[in-house]
Amino acid sequence: MKTLAEFDALLPDEEACKKALVATRWPDGVRCPRCGNDKVWVMHARPYHWVCKSGAESTDKMTGEVLTCAKNGGYRFSVITHTIFENTKIPLKLWFKIGYLILTAKKGISALQLHRIIFGEDSTHAYRTTWYVAMRLRAAMRGDVIPPLGSDGGTVEVDETYIGGKESNKHWNKRLGRRGAAAKKVPVIGAIARKGNVVCQALDSIGFDTQAAFVKRAVSTNAKLVATDEHSGYRHLGKMGFAHDTVQHTNHVYVVGTVHTQTIESFWSLLKRGIIGSYHHVSDAYLPLYLNEFAFRFNNRKDPAMFEKMLQTVER
Repeated sequence: MKTLAEFDALLPDEEACKKALVATRWPDGVRCPRCGNDKVWVMHARPYHWVCKSGAESTDKMTGEVLTCAKNGGYRFSVITHTIFENTKIPLKLWFKIGYLILTAKKGISALQLHRIIFGEDSTHAYRTTWYVAMRLRAAMRGDVIPPLGSDGGTVEVDETYIGGKESNKHWNKRLGRRGAAAKKVPVIGAIARKGNVVCQALDSIGFDTQAAFVKRAVSTNAKLVATDEHSGYRHLGKMGFAHDTVQHTNHVYVVGTVHTQTIESFWSLLKRGIIGSYHHVSDAYLPLYLNEFAFRFNNRKDPAMFEKMLQTVER
């Protein structure tokens, strides 16, 4: 990743941002976002707009309606059509700068801090705009699809944690005297390939059905080993075709040969330090978006083209 000054010099204005988005969306030439046709006509009167007149039919992802580009003089689209930037008046430069700052903050950065960096302490610019852009970008990062972990025959660790305030930090009349999910914490489950990628998800509850279903989606049965703690929710992984082994955390046993969950626990530590240090509080409704952000940044931590990869997730 470049420094902020280098980033500003590379993308100084809207023209440069649009060129970068075109190059990222269509590296092999502009294609119609509706039908995928590459024979499109440039609208010279409107830069970064094209027309597709293909008679091929396509299905709208949102409504299921069958569409064709040949009607009414052709289907007109722009560089931001079918992206999270569509139908907003917010400059692309602002979208890009906020995305860059999010990606370069190892432990996350709050919308308020983003607002201060970009507009200054005394800015009259709406804070709500900065928050909106940051949350839309976090939602788009979910598009960074990771194939089933362990498909290469490696080791995968699976673990769960709880996100929320400590009972001891609550006001006395807010304390429930309980632990875990019963203390109104949100359960989060994750899987990580050693020296590889991480996948995590917020759950409504922790139990056999939710944990086994997550492992089935996120982990390949080709994995050499699936390492977990002794939680009963993982008890049938062996019957599901996984090479499963556990460590007994309740007996203070944390490593048995190659069986441990320390890699996923280090990711939980990074996540929690980010929430406590940068965001202070994350609501249940928006927690999945922050999980998207931390997983995306972790999975692409060694990729110098991380920003370009983020732009590839903005299509919808």
